[in-house]
Amino acid sequence: IIAGVTEDTIYVSEDNGETWERRDDGITQHDIYSLAAAKVNGKTRIFAGTQPAHLFYSDDLGRHWTELTALRSVDTSDWTFPGPPHVAHTKHINFHPEDTNTMFIGIEVGGLQKSTDAGQTFTRIHGMDTDVHRTVINPADPNRIYITGGDGIYVTSDGCETWEHLTTTAHDLGGYPDFLLLHPRKPEVVLVAAAHHGPGSWRESHFAGTRISRSNDAGKTWETLGNGLPDRMKGSVEAMCLEDWGGDSFSVFAATATGEVWCSDDGGDHWEEIMTGLAPISKGNHYASLVTA
Repeated sequence: IIAGVTEDTIYVSEDNGETWERRDDGITQHDIYSLAAAKVNGKTRIFAGTQPAHLFYSDDLGRHWTELTALRSVDTSDWTFPGPPHVAHTKHINFHPEDTNTMFIGIEVGGLQKSTDAGQTFTRIHGMDTDVHRTVINPADPNRIYITGGDGIYVTSDGCETWEHLTTTAHDLGGYPDFLLLHPRKPEVVLVAAAHHGPGSWRESHFAGTRISRSNDAGKTWETLGNGLPDRMKGSVEAMCLEDWGGDSFSVFAATATGEVWCSDDGGDHWEEIMTGLAPISKGNHYASLVTA
């Protein structure tokens, strides 16, 4: 198990989490925001993204790290972040499912960066808002890529040449989407969790107003999911995953910054709160504005 810690570094456990070892030789920015792994040139390569926005990789399960300095070679003049210290971070790392030398790096806030040579060079991809949260690639059609961010959801169907703005900040599903899931066997089925507005508004309202929504037509239309879910949840959904168990449906798990876990075992039709009172499942200090009232 490899864990990256906000305002800290990389830790590795080789006994299912019983004990942990610090492994950060070569990591120069000790504020980890993203981790990902892929087979690159036949090796298992671990990638780590940090704040400030840098990118590192390890070919020996974290014992030694090397920075991919090309990420800082693109124009970074507009890289920033609304909250202190107003420094962008490497929010998300993703790979082309058929060619892991092709990578997509989401910078919050600084746009989408693409590499076709495993991070030796990067190119800025234009056509979407610069507040990029994460990329989700259709495994059946890798030219179709979704982006969630501070200005809603974008999608490309031609491998990043052109982009369609699927939802805006005024959309009923929520103006601040982050986690987006595709059904692996039916990629036209899309689920997204979105807060009503961005974290700046939570400081006064102490309320994220999160909804989970589903599309059965690749994002053309959306329905807000209920049947057990509050219409708008106080906590923001800061972790969400899908388990395809091979039946006619699938399971979805969503965890919040206010310490709840919600589950649906029928593809989002019905929901149950299966855990509560947990520590915040939260990016950085997102939870702080939501648990004070």
